[in-house]
Amino acid sequence: MGEGICYYIYAVGKRKLGELLEKVLVEDYAAEGKSLTRAAGKVIFLENVVPGDLVDLRLTRNKKDWAEGIVTRIHAFSPDRVEPFCEHFGICGGCQWQMLPYSRQLAFKQKQVTDVLARIGKVGLPEIRPIIGAEHTTDYRNKIEYTFSNRRFLLPAELQDPGISTAQNVAGFHAKGIYDKIVDIKTCHLQEEPSNGLRLAIKSWAISHGAAFYDINRHQGWLRTVQIRICRSGEIMVNLVLGHEAPELLPLLDYILETFPMISTLLYTINSKSNDSLTGLVPICYFGKGYVTENLESFRFKIGPKSFFQTNTRQAERLYGVVRDLAGLTGSETLYDLYCGTGSMGIFLSKAARHIVGVELVDEAVQDACQNARLNGLHQAHFFTGDVGELCRPEFFEAHGRPDIILTDPPRAGMQEKLLSQIILLEPSKLIYVSCNPSTQARDIQRLDAKFRVTAVQPVDMFPHTHHIENVVCLENRG
Repeated sequence: MGEGICYYIYAVGKRKLGELLEKVLVEDYAAEGKSLTRAAGKVIFLENVVPGDLVDLRLTRNKKDWAEGIVTRIHAFSPDRVEPFCEHFGICGGCQWQMLPYSRQLAFKQKQVTDVLARIGKVGLPEIRPIIGAEHTTDYRNKIEYTFSNRRFLLPAELQDPGISTAQNVAGFHAKGIYDKIVDIKTCHLQEEPSNGLRLAIKSWAISHGAAFYDINRHQGWLRTVQIRICRSGEIMVNLVLGHEAPELLPLLDYILETFPMISTLLYTINSKSNDSLTGLVPICYFGKGYVTENLESFRFKIGPKSFFQTNTRQAERLYGVVRDLAGLTGSETLYDLYCGTGSMGIFLSKAARHIVGVELVDEAVQDACQNARLNGLHQAHFFTGDVGELCRPEFFEAHGRPDIILTDPPRAGMQEKLLSQIILLEPSKLIYVSCNPSTQARDIQRLDAKFRVTAVQPVDMFPHTHHIENVVCLENRG
């Protein structure tokens, strides 16, 4: 590590745009990967720095309570810093905290949950439990997607070299904040092999055979992305996404199978859309059964190329274990799993539930949930497609039974107001709220506070080296 690294940060103070602030000490952690300092009586929020760094910064934006700037020099690194283990750190944007020891990452995530629940929730809280860290901080992702492109992201030093062009065929991840250039990845440490080997082999084959890499600006080209899922069960699923049909398709698929015989299922998907979403597309199975099977404890889950499944299998097991312990099921309860996805959390708790009702907006996920229930021999689990806020009305609960316990794992935006109102009217004995965004979780908890009190808070780290955090809150009826 050294000087001259360019970081984007937030800064404040009654200063002119472009003014240089020298030797600013980064004081503390804020939230969502940002740190902070103070100047002119105001808070300075910073990105890509850590408490203890001493920096110069130049203001680029100025507001009443905050501003933005660019670090022009790092005078001294925080004693907490460590050398990032990935050569692409700070460029690809996949990891934000490799420069911090894992113990410090966990401490900052714990602080984020504590601060956000107190500042936004403003409700009575029990002592927050110590965050559950990951035993494996590399190779922890079961699914990853690499992008192929004919435009490579150039490093700052390369921009000064007229002999180096962005027009290169590459395979990797989008550069942070840049949609049309790809960081050419040599080794990614987020997924175990043969992940890197597959990406590099497909790239090499395509270059040697003159295949067209995708141009995201013109929406032209053949080779777009590859999705790789590696399961603890030993099964591996690969889905190659292409812009159109081409004569190179079958030779490439055969080459992949010959080079990587451990692949369980190989699919390809033709995507002529302008975005990379698989919504509305039909993956074609070229080899294998078209899906893989993964295990969480004794439960089995069928996962297709479009299925949602928790990305960190080991931590998902621990997360669901927390939910199960907090639910405290006795075998007599009706359990509602809202925003249930493919039903994995409800199914994980199914042995102690009399009846399970799951609700999810995405019909394909609901179909997966139904298949997973059958796969595990569950007859008391039923899943429904619909918007949770619209479907969960009095008549729905009358038809399927009033909930004794509700599980909810909403998207980052949190729960809809309509759903919160219904939960307050229903007055279940307990609500287990799982969230990937403690800020919206805290907002919803405040709304529920009149009828429910928080009895447990358990942070779980699902994604080491990132600022993302999962948080579980147990709310019990005040009765």
